[in-house]
Parts: sequence; C-alpha cells; structure tokens
Amino acid sequence: MTTEPRALDTRPAPSAGASEKTLRVLEAAILYDRFTDIVEETGLAKATVHRILATLVEQKFITGDSDRGYHPGSRFLGIAGRAISRLDISFLAEPIVEELVREVDCTIHVGVVNGFEMVYVIRKDSSKPYRMASRVGLSMPMHCSGMGKAVLAYWPPEQVDRLIAEVGLPPRTDRTITDAGRLHAELAEVRQRGYALDLGENEVGTVCVSAPIRDHLGHVTYGLSISSIALEHPGSSIEQFAPQAIAAADAISRALGSSVGRAGE
Repeated sequence: MTTEPRALDTRPAPSAGASEKTLRVLEAAILYDRFTDIVEETGLAKATVHRILATLVEQKFITGDSDRGYHPGSRFLGIAGRAISRLDISFLAEPIVEELVREVDCTIHVGVVNGFEMVYVIRKDSSKPYRMASRVGLSMPMHCSGMGKAVLAYWPPEQVDRLIAEVGLPPRTDRTITDAGRLHAELAEVRQRGYALDLGENEVGTVCVSAPIRDHLGHVTYGLSISSIALEHPGSSIEQFAPQAIAAADAISRALGSSVGRAGE
C-alpha cells in the first residue's frame, strides 16, 4: 500500500507569541466553557481571545460559541483518543520509579486494577541482597495488599461491598483484615491520610507503604508501593516513606495526564 505525499505547507510559521497565545486559549477552552472564564484564565484581550477561538472552531479543535459555550471539538478529541491509546505506564513511570529506588533503597512496585485484583506491571529492586517474591504479571488480592487498599479507598462503598460479596476477604496471614466493617474503616483512614500500609497482611515478614495513582480521567486505577522486609523495617517504620510514595505516585499521575496536584484531593 502506498501513501500519497502530503502537500508542502508553505505558510509562514506563526511567531512564538502567537503560538503561545493559541495554546493558552485552547487549553482554557478545554477546561472552561464560558467565554468570560476563558478570557480570565488566559489574561488576554477579549478581541484576541475571540479571534483565536474562531480559528479553533473553524479548525474543529473546539466547538460552540460565546453564547452556548465552548467544548472540545472532533479534531481535538480524535488526537486525544489516539494519544491516550498509546499511553504506556511502564514507559512513563520507569524514570520516576528508578529515582525512587535510589532515594529509599527499597523495592518499588506499580500495579494496575484488573477486576477485583491488582496486577504488578513494574518491579524495581533495591541494592539489598534479599529479593521480594513478587514479579511482573503476578496478581494479588486487593483487601490485604497496600496497593489494593490504596485503590479501594477511592471506590464507592457499594463497589467495595460487591468485592466482598463476590470474592470475600480470605485470610492470607493472621494480620489480614477479614471483617467488612474493619475494612471500610481502614479504607476511610487510607483516604484521609493519602496512603495505605501493609504490615504483614498479605505475606508474613513483608511490609509496604502505598499511594494511589490517578489516570487521565482522575480515576484511581493504579497503585505504587515501597516494599521491604519486616526485619529491616519492623513495626510500622516503613511508614516513614509515605511522603516519598505519595510524591512518586503523584508524579506518575501527572505523567498519565491527571490534573490533580495530589492523589486523593
């Protein structure tokens, strides 16, 4: 199959100032539908905003008018859809995870929700001689893992109840939460503080602190954990890394297109 060559665009490139103004108006029009809000957000003159909006409507990047409001147009949505379909969290998160490993010298995992389970998609080991039993592609329960609870905390209560009804709360260790009321209380605490703990609930002798990762729609569909062994981090001392877990999870969220400054807010 052959592809016809594209016609050469001989129009002069817009100045940097014009390009910047156009991008500012486009971003504001995607985030705010009212003309007055777009003007306020961009800080540009009304006439300038009106002219740029007219061009964006003509080119189908946005649709609407100053009376009905503005919304993303077919051309913008088509580009956005193709970009989202190409997102690879492993590629986007890898440099953030590698930096986190250097910072805390613990094993780092990133997992994704798959039904009522979490599946590891990234694992980076520390410099320590021991190795965790986890591996990329391994699934784990949500109710007793740090990443699972970091995600469950942002599910509606009825969705958590559905998980409990369909898969139960089977004990993995003597520390596993197996009572629905206790799990709901734990998830409320996770949601309030912004991170979850697993202190031997999923596997005897292992501990982790986890934070939620949001996708481009703001949904918590991934989790990040800083994991270690209880011998090195006894009790709840792994909790000291909660700020680093939250910061790294937020950085990955932003890389995925989330607009939240901090997961959970």
